[in-house]
Amino acid sequence: MTTFAYCRVSITDQNLSAQKEAITKRYPSCVIREEKASATSREGRPVLELILDMVTEGDKVVVWKLDCFARNTLDLINIVQMLENKGVSLEILDRAIDTSTASGKAFSQMLGVFTEFETNLRKKRQQAGIVKVKQEGKYKGRQAIINVERVKHLKSQGMGASTIAKQLGISG
Repeated sequence: MTTFAYCRVSITDQNLSAQKEAITKRYPSCVIREEKASATSREGRPVLELILDMVTEGDKVVVWKLDCFARNTLDLINIVQMLENKGVSLEILDRAIDTSTASGKAFSQMLGVFTEFETNLRKKRQQAGIVKVKQEGKYKGRQAIINVERVKHLKSQGMGASTIAKQLGISG
């Protein structure tokens, strides 16, 4: 049996240390995989997909919080069902949910409903805030993360993509 931990933050400047600390406190020898990806579903989360593909019967997937793992009810239900079909359990540490138990499985489904509800409320609040600052003329949009001109300059000097990414601190 292997315990796989999945840690995710949605913004590249967010930190994964609290998640990793909580998980390794309970499972010191687990295999930790981390991802920095904004997502409202499983799409665009290759590390999560890799873990879901790798796990086999008797394994366990551990996450710190539900919202780091599943962002809507359908995804949660599908992931839990896929794991169950493979004989793999899911543990959500901050809620003490373990799908290897009947009560843990039922509770994870109920929490999925509330997580999706909160995500929808958050989106509405964000949209209302953006509308307000646009009306006030203060909205400038998301700041560029990558200096495109610098990338073009380095490319014109014959550098390859990997070298450019390394030099500019861009990770994939």
